[in-house]
Amino acid sequence: MSMNGAQSLVKTLLRAGVDVCFSNPGTSEMHFVAALDEHPDMKCVLGLHETIVTGAADGYARMAGKPAATLLHLGPGLGNGLANLHNAKRARTPLVNIVGDHATYHGHFDAPLTSDVEGIAGPVSDWVRSSKTSYRVAGDAAEAVAAARQAPGHIATLILPADCAWSAASGAADAIEPPHPLAVSADAVSAAVDWLRSGRKVALLLGDQALMSGNLELAGKISAVSGCELFAPTSNRRIMRGAGRVAVERIAYPVDVALERLANFEAVLSFGADEPVAFFAYPDKPSRVLPEACELLPVAGVRQDIAAALTAVCEALGAENAAPPVVEFALPEAPSGAITPDAAAAVVARVLPENAIVIDEAITSGRSLDRITRGAVAHDWLQITGGAIGCGFPLATGASVACPDRPVLGLQADGSGAYSLQALWTQAREEQHVVTLIFANREYRILKGEMRNVGVTQVGRNALSMLDLRRPNIGWVDLARGFGVSGESVETVEDLAAALQRGFSEKRPYLIEAVMP
Repeated sequence: MSMNGAQSLVKTLLRAGVDVCFSNPGTSEMHFVAALDEHPDMKCVLGLHETIVTGAADGYARMAGKPAATLLHLGPGLGNGLANLHNAKRARTPLVNIVGDHATYHGHFDAPLTSDVEGIAGPVSDWVRSSKTSYRVAGDAAEAVAAARQAPGHIATLILPADCAWSAASGAADAIEPPHPLAVSADAVSAAVDWLRSGRKVALLLGDQALMSGNLELAGKISAVSGCELFAPTSNRRIMRGAGRVAVERIAYPVDVALERLANFEAVLSFGADEPVAFFAYPDKPSRVLPEACELLPVAGVRQDIAAALTAVCEALGAENAAPPVVEFALPEAPSGAITPDAAAAVVARVLPENAIVIDEAITSGRSLDRITRGAVAHDWLQITGGAIGCGFPLATGASVACPDRPVLGLQADGSGAYSLQALWTQAREEQHVVTLIFANREYRILKGEMRNVGVTQVGRNALSMLDLRRPNIGWVDLARGFGVSGESVETVEDLAAALQRGFSEKRPYLIEAVMP
């Protein structure tokens, strides 16, 4: 049967296990859209802005454990999605971008949408290629998926010129098996075991796959035998946490708090995590948050076999049969009155459904969430990883596509939520069980604290106006309804608890604006 390049691309993606495409297409991608239409086994999800598309693909892959495709329109469309591609790259998320481009013969005419697509893609991609002919599209696609699936997860961007999409192709390509994770050094395992037997103050720093349940259990056994403490980076792709699971303490965002907490450790053994550093530079404060004399030993880097490393250390310690310390189910007391960050965290802990997926872009209002929700029912926790705000709504959307039978709770700062609230429309269209809690402090509150941290003490009208979200207040409930999502605004924690329970019972998108003093 005759086949064009776009058809060969879709068939190759499906052969390679990519069966979801988050899209915002344009003229150059119409043959790819038509090819997608021929395959009901490829789920296509429309986003109203490319930052929704890329962020949703990130959330999907974090929960599905495999890449989705995005469909983006030329350089400007790719550019619109860059912030959440940055977050996805920092999360080490597997993701395949399909970016349309002008026909190969049209580019030199310098039409208005002509741009350096490869140049735009480069900083947020681990693999970039522009297909040169329609006959190479399928092979390029197979290589793109293999590149995305390579441990620990990569961003692959395949640029599809329009004539390569509509011209004849020979057929689909077979999937390419990605290389296995790199082996762990026996010397690194031995050194880690020596530290753990030394009786000195040692921490395990767990990231990436080390934060998944089986690997967490191994880390817990190591901790039970050696007495080491377990930490995770400040921001993580996904943590499996809650009652019955091994607790991991996240390193605090504020530099002073992190420095004090880590001050007495003599060694940090890392599994799938980079050295913890301050988010920003501050006058008269260090960039590194580990003590100068602390040894950082990377037992397993992000490209290595993290599970094998933890298993080897566990066996060398004789900890295979140890009982890992797990979190007991324990809820905070029911708060009352005004909605403070601590009170809101307590409400979340109390009403969170079993096996929920929590999307955390709460920013300032979420500082106490990690501590207060630790004993809630078992759940997964996804965070903003690259610091580019506006990921919360899209992450929730993608996670729900990956796990349609699981409730999703989005914990969303109001300032960052305004970057990507169009995702509500996609949630409504897909009839997703997503409850969004807006922490409406009506300002960029984190920046007020950051001004103090960098030594700015004199703040006047102009500065404050750039940090304030009033005049007018954002009407979150009205905006949600405009996108087809029901919601309500609350001002007390009693009303917040009732609203969350209503939202979860709806089993469709629901938004709650929590007005904070």
